[in-house]
Amino acid sequence: MSLKETDLKSEPTCQTNSLSNYLWSDPPDENKWADCVHCGLCLEACPTYEQTGQEQHSPRGRVHLIKSVAEGRLVVDEDFSDPVFVCLDCRACTTACPADVDVGGLIEEARGQVRQAIPLKGWKGTTSKLLLEGLFPHINRLHSLGSLLKFYQKSGLQKVVRKTGLIHIMPKHLVEMEAIMPEIGTPVQKKFKDQEIIKAKGESKREVAMLTGCIMDVMFSDINESTINVLTKNGNDVIIPKNQTCCGALHVHAGDRETGRKLAKQNIEAFKDAKKVITNAAGCGCMLKEYPELFREEPEWHEKAEEFSKKVEDISKHLYDTGYEKPKVELNTRITYHDACHLAHGQGVREEPRDLLINIPGVEMVHMPNADRCCGSAGVYNITNPEMAGAVLESKMRNVPEDVEMISMGNPGCMLQMAVGVKKYGRNQKIVHTVQLLDWAYQKEEKERGK
Repeated sequence: MSLKETDLKSEPTCQTNSLSNYLWSDPPDENKWADCVHCGLCLEACPTYEQTGQEQHSPRGRVHLIKSVAEGRLVVDEDFSDPVFVCLDCRACTTACPADVDVGGLIEEARGQVRQAIPLKGWKGTTSKLLLEGLFPHINRLHSLGSLLKFYQKSGLQKVVRKTGLIHIMPKHLVEMEAIMPEIGTPVQKKFKDQEIIKAKGESKREVAMLTGCIMDVMFSDINESTINVLTKNGNDVIIPKNQTCCGALHVHAGDRETGRKLAKQNIEAFKDAKKVITNAAGCGCMLKEYPELFREEPEWHEKAEEFSKKVEDISKHLYDTGYEKPKVELNTRITYHDACHLAHGQGVREEPRDLLINIPGVEMVHMPNADRCCGSAGVYNITNPEMAGAVLESKMRNVPEDVEMISMGNPGCMLQMAVGVKKYGRNQKIVHTVQLLDWAYQKEEKERGK
């Protein structure tokens, strides 16, 4: 039986022993859809439904499909795979849902079933295996990639590739990404490799551990450095566990829950002695908090994951909750703020980063309508689904105020995607991470004090 439009419009039926109709372990959790009454309040919140107007690309439609497979009325095939993977997993539907139905959790569990039923083959399978298994879990390989990218930028090769037009042998969306690639620096894992602990500046008030991330530490090492600077400025001794690894978010989003579990176990062990685990990437933080979902069938690890997830905190929330030092010098800039989906919808962190920004003297905050609307990044969605990602980005850019100098946010994927939007639509705003602005204010303060 395949997915048909009539299947989506049929009335939901009572469910008994639903899990038996999924053929693999770790199936979608029936408790997650039990409270969905298909009321439709999620529709306006969904970016893909906004673009297509199709029920199968709405949250309630996807929930109905996932439930229908469990009930044996549909099977896991290509027709089922499409709406499951077109979802941005932005979690805006859960925020809109009065019953808090965890659509994102269902989507990720359903993707795990799809990838076991229909493994990627050909160049897609090879590329996925190369990146998800061969690159992201291996910090040394990522650092080597970073060194190559740094050589590409510094040696003049990048200028040659752009000037000769060689860049255009790549797909258009990859050309757009290359055009806004940030300047590659030195990963903090390398920079602080000989330090077990980075001591607080002044009085030591507490000890925290920091997730450096995989792509974060390669492409955004300057943000990691700003994070360390801000933490130590505010009395935090910072530990960077050497045996930490990729958070596994990209793997879980892609349906590779097995690799996600392996990475989760490594991180849980790496941070087992930490009192607090600080993140500066919304997607990574959300994944770390959701580690227990990966171990529903492994009680021992589920307990460890529960304990670990309680330690995880976004940098903006940690600073807000512990009483950060407010800068005393002015930056004098007009700025707007974009809510990263996995920070606002995934972790419920909204006001804390705004508080950091408005308490920097001279920063004028300009409201962005629909600030928590997805930008289309969604991990690597802008690479795997470039057309839909582009349409979502266009919608997002219409809400960005034109009379601002900077757009601030708390997620690297969003930063890259919004940078593409700024360039594509002829804007000139600078894309910044929230913690960077706070760091710049502190640095300016120190310079003025040293005069």
